[in-house]
Amino acid sequence: MLPNCPYCKQALRWQQELQQQYPELAKLTIRNVDEAAEPVFAGGYGYYFVPCYFVGGVKMHEGAATKEKIEAVLRSAL
Repeated sequence: MLPNCPYCKQALRWQQELQQQYPELAKLTIRNVDEAAEPVFAGGYGYYFVPCYFVGGVKMHEGAATKEKIEAVLRSAL
């Protein structure tokens, strides 16, 4: 994620909304990585666009998202 990226900000809002709306999603531990603040860690993952979601090291989504896509990613982590 990048702090000034509008797509990242929207994805984070949806992520937070979904975790508040669904108790099972609230149990997930999610690490939101600021690629500017943690370039070495972020560089270990293969992606070009943000936001990008990985579950168990597998890329589940990359680039502009919808709330439905974010929900699908979170549910895949259950």
